[in-house]
Amino acid sequence: MNIRQSQLPLYLYGSGALVFLIIAILFKPFTVINAGERGVIMHFGEVQDQILSEGFHPVLPVYTSIKKMSVRVKKSDVAVKVGTKDLQTLDVQASVNWHIEANKVNRVYQQVGDDRQVRETIIIPAISEVLKAATPQRNAEEILKQRSSLKEEIERSLKPRLAKYGLLVDDVSLINIGFSPEFTKSIEQKQIAEQEAKKADYEALKASKEAEAEVNRAKGTAEAQRLLKQSLNKELLQKQAIEKWDGKFPTVMGGTGTLPLINIAPPKN
Repeated sequence: MNIRQSQLPLYLYGSGALVFLIIAILFKPFTVINAGERGVIMHFGEVQDQILSEGFHPVLPVYTSIKKMSVRVKKSDVAVKVGTKDLQTLDVQASVNWHIEANKVNRVYQQVGDDRQVRETIIIPAISEVLKAATPQRNAEEILKQRSSLKEEIERSLKPRLAKYGLLVDDVSLINIGFSPEFTKSIEQKQIAEQEAKKADYEALKASKEAEAEVNRAKGTAEAQRLLKQSLNKELLQKQAIEKWDGKFPTVMGGTGTLPLINIAPPKN
């Protein structure tokens, strides 16, 4: 091929760029760590202390390899059968939000592996064991009533267990607690009995209050009658008869020939 001398530098530059591009594709002398990731550096497979943060990083091909590890929050759901203090069997479904500690991704990868291995080897077994250790300390009914307390206990136990592997617990949730049909029925019957007992107590209290009110009314009537009887003397009756008299004498008199109730004689001095 005949290349003019003036075109030679341009040809060389183009060839060099093409060779560099081929080398870059084949050997990839750089890496890009995306948001939410960290890069584990390995020299011929040996994990190094240095960790790559987010961004562009040059690497030495063949000699250096990079394993990208996510440090974002992940969720792991675990369903497990557990026993209670009163020998009940529960189906508990828990959800744990966790993430790898950013400055320990190299040790996590070296000791455990990637995200999948971390979940299967560490996270799920730890959650299952903590659940199985927490529930036997309570009766089934206590678990039902103390759900938030059980959640806090599980979280307290899980955090140090995972921290020694470079894993941090963000939150623990008890998604569902399933009781046996027999226990559920016994709880329903107990609630019905409690409601009926409360209703009976209310009815008894209501009857007691009504009886007390009736006694008070009877006492009030008797007292009013007593006071009225004391106030009805001869002079008062005479006064009331005079006030009601219209000034006319009746045309029919009794056998004694005297006016009833009215005494027109002046009072004695």
